[in-house]
Amino acid sequence: MHNREMVHFPSLFNSEIQHIFKTIAIAAQEVNQDAYIIGGFVRDFYLSDKPGKERTDIDFVTLGSGIKLAEKVAELLKAKQLSVFKRFGTAHIHFKGYDLEFVGARKESYSPDSRKPVVENGTLQDDQNRRDFTINALSWSLKNYPEGKLHDPFGGLADIEKRIIRTPLNPEETFSDDPLRMMRAIRFATTLNFDIDPQTFQGIQKMAKRLEIISKERIIEELNKIISSNQPSLGFALLLSSELLHQFLPEMVDLLGAEEMDGVGHKDNFWHTLKVLDNVSKVSEDLWLRWAAILHDIAKPATKRFDKRVGWTFHGHEALGAKWVPRIFRRLSLPLDERMKYVQKLVRLHLRPISLVDDIVTDSAIRRLLFDAGDDIDDLMKLCRADITSKNPKKVQRYLDNFDKVEEKLIEVEEKDKIRNWQPPIKGEDIMKAFNLTPGKEVGLIKKAIEEAILNGDIPNEYDAAYQFMLTFKDKLA
Repeated sequence: MHNREMVHFPSLFNSEIQHIFKTIAIAAQEVNQDAYIIGGFVRDFYLSDKPGKERTDIDFVTLGSGIKLAEKVAELLKAKQLSVFKRFGTAHIHFKGYDLEFVGARKESYSPDSRKPVVENGTLQDDQNRRDFTINALSWSLKNYPEGKLHDPFGGLADIEKRIIRTPLNPEETFSDDPLRMMRAIRFATTLNFDIDPQTFQGIQKMAKRLEIISKERIIEELNKIISSNQPSLGFALLLSSELLHQFLPEMVDLLGAEEMDGVGHKDNFWHTLKVLDNVSKVSEDLWLRWAAILHDIAKPATKRFDKRVGWTFHGHEALGAKWVPRIFRRLSLPLDERMKYVQKLVRLHLRPISLVDDIVTDSAIRRLLFDAGDDIDDLMKLCRADITSKNPKKVQRYLDNFDKVEEKLIEVEEKDKIRNWQPPIKGEDIMKAFNLTPGKEVGLIKKAIEEAILNGDIPNEYDAAYQFMLTFKDKLA
């Protein structure tokens, strides 16, 4: 662990960082204001095993006007990109790849029904009091550059050593002021693999319903960071037990629990979903593939039935889940574009490859899967492999071996028939010209028949063969 009280900037940071810090120290003297580096940059320095691999966004707090200090810094750095936000009393400088944020030290007070604070000028202690967690309240003084004195009023450095997320003040006060901090606590615990202090976690549980005053956009920003972590199940387990998950994704909470009837039970679909999510996360960093893992079984509670002959069934959960995807995305302010359609497609198709694991797989079934999945077939196969979560390792291996056979067949059929992202060789215009038709039902029926013939393997995926097949409809139309 680094020196707890003092840091020597030139021995720890690159020349560009040193130049920035030195310039800000000089600017602070010229405007007669103390300046401090605070927040994530300082926290990550103490978290890192390799100090010097610093982040490029750096926050500074000053005892006085943040805008006044930023203007002086921009002048000395000859920085051309200075943005001033008078309403918030902040300023931002973009300089040689670094984002420098300046704000005056302040204290804040909140009304119960809003997260917009009443802001007043304050001391460094006031400013550190309003920080979300002890590990984010660490600061270095630039007063005696090149030496920086550590200010750690809440034991943030000790919490880093103990790997603890804890609020500086009473948790209920901290979370009441800004309920998004509850999501941030779980995000930090997940991404850093820290524990949440018991008293802090109790505060989250008590204040969970206050999350309702936070916009979905800000909640999703934190949730997506949890989903993008190395092991997102850690975060979802905390979201569940804190009851934050209940506030914005109740459909996922409904997956929890395993029912038993006539001595027959089914697996707990909540914990199964988290296992699938972690499995996907091991093979892909794609956020939307991870969302497909989260939602792939989302409609199982709504489709659950017990059949005395076969036990528990969830018939049609993939189709109903796909139908729910746009509604869930809209409610959570997730993008309603191609990314949503991609998730919807994977949810709809996630059972299809599993149904092809028999030794005898027809080319027709493979063609249809390639046609429906298109360029997303590889991601679909990743999701399906991740979906094998049996506690029986022999059963898992048997399924995975069968998936190998399916993938070999996919490659073989694709090379032969070129079905992926396939467009039928006969267009609607060709059909209308051949039969002297106007746009209508007949054209669609003929086009669909050609498509089916190719997918069934009755004719090759070629123009001439499709055209000759089309001509067989002349007598039917007549």
